Amino acid sequence: MAPRWPPCAAANERSAGESGVHRSGAHGSGALKAPARLALALLWLALLLAAGWAVSRQLQLGGDLRHFLGGFAMVVTPGRVGELVRMRWLKRETGWAYERTAPLALMDRASDLAAMAIILALSVAIASGGLGGALPVAALALAVAYTATHPRLLAAIVTRFYRVTGRLPRLFARIRTAARSLGRFGKAATVVPALALGIIGWLAEGYAFHLLLGWMGAEIGLWKAVGVFVFATLAGGLTGAPGGVGGAEAAMIALLALDGVPMEVSVPATAIIRVTTLWFALGLGLLVFPFAERLSLRRPNALEIR
Repeated sequence: MAPRWPPCAAANERSAGESGVHRSGAHGSGALKAPARLALALLWLALLLAAGWAVSRQLQLGGDLRHFLGGFAMVVTPGRVGELVRMRWLKRETGWAYERTAPLALMDRASDLAAMAIILALSVAIASGGLGGALPVAALALAVAYTATHPRLLAAIVTRFYRVTGRLPRLFARIRTAARSLGRFGKAATVVPALALGIIGWLAEGYAFHLLLGWMGAEIGLWKAVGVFVFATLAGGLTGAPGGVGGAEAAMIALLALDGVPMEVSVPATAIIRVTTLWFALGLGLLVFPFAERLSLRRPNALEIR
């Protein structure tokens, strides 16, 4: 059966007003990517400031954005660990040790998890069914975010893990040092803006998915679409696959099918939203990465912070 999306007004006998909204959905979906990434970039900047980063004295705002966007080139590495290249750039340009920059990456990921968990819980509360199993995933994401942002708890876990393994004492010592430095990020002045920016960024991504589905004639409601997008993204991350590839797509298609969306719509919708989120970020990162690497080599350890 051939896909029945656009022009969806004729295919589904929608009103002219609805048709206009849906025709603009594709453009709106794409236009939301830039604000979403900007919100997440501002989150990164907020964490840098909390770490003691004097932007006006050390690096211009463009440098901060260069690090953040360039890291997206590694977004498809397992667990996105490749994004830790940002730590290397920071060390070259500031002299900061990895123990000081590691909490930045940890807090960035924890803020993402907490924001997604809150959005997913709201989606379950507001949407009418179809998100079975979402609450346990949201609870797990919140638990991981809580652990990652509490220095004593994280240091205790690292210590216990070392006692069990008995290996790599220097590495575990450095991890404990990094864990203890998380305290500077635990203040409300940092946590609240970071969480708010994370929520704005992921809500924009979910809203883009809602617009896309409406444009393709599969209107399932705003919060259901947002919930499906966030749930699938988290599920893909739990697989450990690079960028969640495979797991996120399968979860998204399955969740849409539970809501009655046919395969001829769910498959292309999933492909489009993944291209404009994951692969958009990858493409952006690949464009910025060479400049970030080259500029970081121009002044290695030029800015020492003691």
